[in-house]
Amino acid sequence: MAGGRVPRPGPGPGPVGAAAEFHDELARIRRTPGDTARTDLEIAHRGPLPAPLLRADLPERIADLLEWVWREAVAPDWPRRRRVIEADVVARARQLSRLGWAAALDGMHPEMRWLGSNRLQINTRAFPPRQLIGAQLLFVPVTARRGWISTDRPDSLGAVHRNAVVYPCSGTLAEQERTVAPEALAKLLGAGRASVLMLLDSPMSTTHLVTVTGQGLGPVGRHFKVLLDTGLVGRRRSGRSVLYYRTPVGDGLVRAQDS
Repeated sequence: MAGGRVPRPGPGPGPVGAAAEFHDELARIRRTPGDTARTDLEIAHRGPLPAPLLRADLPERIADLLEWVWREAVAPDWPRRRRVIEADVVARARQLSRLGWAAALDGMHPEMRWLGSNRLQINTRAFPPRQLIGAQLLFVPVTARRGWISTDRPDSLGAVHRNAVVYPCSGTLAEQERTVAPEALAKLLGAGRASVLMLLDSPMSTTHLVTVTGQGLGPVGRHFKVLLDTGLVGRRRSGRSVLYYRTPVGDGLVRAQDS
């Protein structure tokens, strides 16, 4: 994961309000002094900047570029990206509650490790250790394939210093994979219901499953009801969505197909 002193995402209410928060972040970038922006980019770039970036209006040009990328590449697909992010957040929370910090953090990036004794290894680069006592550490899922480390200077004297680990979402929904149910499981539950159970390795909503499986909203809803009634899945609210996930019983049934 790359490291550097680049603006970390703001601690807003979550993905649902991302568009408004994004424009707030653009305003912060535009207010950044040019010298500060160049210094921060040199740290992230790990060396001198190319000549075209040595300009006084660098923060304004960066903000304009980010705004264009949001408008042209991200905003049209934002509902799907938001569902991926929500599913990852619920999956991480479930992993944390069941298996602890080590399991929840180790899967974020190959180089990240919970070392115990209040120590977290972010990556294997030779940065000096950093004390975060009195600071905030945010974990920010993104739909990109790579993550990075983000830090922020306090806006005023005595303000809380914030750091962020930005990591790529994982799971079936993030990777857009179609999972084929084993034949024995399909015979037991029915092909459609079995495929839904297989896909719930990462939490999904009814809408998620309709998109991934191609099944209609009615059939997917009926599959969820049966799976809930039999204790094979559970559900949890995340923002405005209700996400479904496999219970330990459901996990055991799926794992049994591999034995």
